[in-house]
Amino acid sequence: MAFGDLLEQVGSIGRFQILHVTLLCIPVLMMASHNLLQNFVAAVPSHYCRAHTNLTQSELSPEETLMITVPLDQKGKPERCQRYIAPQWHLLDKNGTSMSGEQGDIEDGFAVDLQGCTDGWSYNMTEMSSTIISDWHLVCDTRSLKQMGQTIYMGGVLVGAVVFGGLSDRYGRRILLLISNLLMAVAGTCAAFSASFPIFCVFRFGCGMALSGLGLNTFSLIVEWIPTRVRTGVGTLTGYCYTLGQLLLAVIAYFIRDWRWLTLTVSLPFYVFFLYSWWFHESSRWLALSNKPEQAIKNLKSVAKFNGRHEEGEKIDIKMLQESMKKEMSCSQGSYSVLDLFRTPTMRKMTICLSAVWLSTSFAYYGLSMDLQKFGVDIYLIQVIFGAVDIPAKVIVTVSMSFIGRRPSQCGALIFAGVTILINVLVPYDKQTLRTCLAVVGKGCLAASFNCCYLYSGELYPTIIRQNGMGWVSMMARIGAMVAPMVLLVGEHMPWLPGLIYGGAPILSGVAAIFLPETLGSPLPDTIQDVEDRGSGRRSKTPPKEAIILQDTQANLLKQAA
Repeated sequence: MAFGDLLEQVGSIGRFQILHVTLLCIPVLMMASHNLLQNFVAAVPSHYCRAHTNLTQSELSPEETLMITVPLDQKGKPERCQRYIAPQWHLLDKNGTSMSGEQGDIEDGFAVDLQGCTDGWSYNMTEMSSTIISDWHLVCDTRSLKQMGQTIYMGGVLVGAVVFGGLSDRYGRRILLLISNLLMAVAGTCAAFSASFPIFCVFRFGCGMALSGLGLNTFSLIVEWIPTRVRTGVGTLTGYCYTLGQLLLAVIAYFIRDWRWLTLTVSLPFYVFFLYSWWFHESSRWLALSNKPEQAIKNLKSVAKFNGRHEEGEKIDIKMLQESMKKEMSCSQGSYSVLDLFRTPTMRKMTICLSAVWLSTSFAYYGLSMDLQKFGVDIYLIQVIFGAVDIPAKVIVTVSMSFIGRRPSQCGALIFAGVTILINVLVPYDKQTLRTCLAVVGKGCLAASFNCCYLYSGELYPTIIRQNGMGWVSMMARIGAMVAPMVLLVGEHMPWLPGLIYGGAPILSGVAAIFLPETLGSPLPDTIQDVEDRGSGRRSKTPPKEAIILQDTQANLLKQAA
């Protein structure tokens, strides 16, 4: 008897599983809101230097004040970070000379002294009532702090994966899910009421940690209470919950234009999630492996009663549970570490190639997704489009993986994404529609790459070290997400360079993916020797013990933690 047989006995697809999965999927909708929140709370409004102090009481109109205070840039728009040292009163001639023409005469005939915005900035807040940029003046010399804020958040995601991943294996999935929900609620609430940017970053770091804890433990609690045959469907459903969350964020941000209220709105639901998470049952599989068979049996009987199979549940005893867990316990007896990913030739080559795939996918994905203003169109509309493109992208790559194979799908998604991003570098900035279309296609390809690499990596790594392998490549993805915002800073001096980097990285990793073995239709490897045998062309002597369908679940559920 296997543990799956015990699940069938207590009801593997009953009322408990339906309610259990539904309640776990709802928070996934809001996880996307925190991941992409920076697009709205840190939107940069149009700004220019505030007028000189002696002009604040003048009878000039705002347009006239701007004319004599702020020079024009090469595009004919007010300079963002410079103003005249003294007001240029002669620009207010009675002949009605245009500002741009008058400015040109001044530049040709006079040496006009300029200075920084010593009296602060004025912001055009027609689209939003406030952002962290306007509240804390994160512009001009401090504009890099915007990208640093997102990097700090992604650093929290990385640290949370390490901390909560280890703690959940030691203390259980349920208690860590409770802590993660509470941390997200409290940290998000505190971020909304932050009095300064450093304090805001501290609490956003906490939100990042909570996001990892939610993703990891949601995945574990879902897959450990449902049978293998429905994991693909459930995983797909959960993956689309995250996609719908991206659309939901655009709707919420459209109606709530104040960054504090927006942050609070996407954080308050986690108090509700925390309260109803007390109902969740701890994984009986984890309890059995952690030498807590009595509690495992109690939970199984509770599930059986909830599913209307009380009599079948009463038949389960410790002996039956231990018999069903023999396979899992034998696999968990060995001691393996991350170093085992690099000890043997095939494992080493595979890990290096997968690291490149994950890092570049996440790097380019967040590079495109976290700077929506650069496309020059409505950020709410582009957020909806960027979220919606994930739906067909996931469908197409799923069909491709099933009929063409994992390796060509992975390579194709990455290379095609890189090519579209590079083409975008060559498109003139005023061709906004074409630039946006290319970016949407590139983002869809990167979403497809994400979908593919979760499944592909789970099939490449052997059972005994699969969690270590998935943890390593997930860490690479988070490093890519941390670095992505900082690359945007070089665009201030060389506007073409970020696009070149974001496009080049997926192409290089797509080439690296060619050296990975194909896994379509192959049994999952159980040991490192199985992987080495496959790499050398020898047939593995170890019989397959798991169905490939198991990894389809990881492709959709583990993604929420990345």
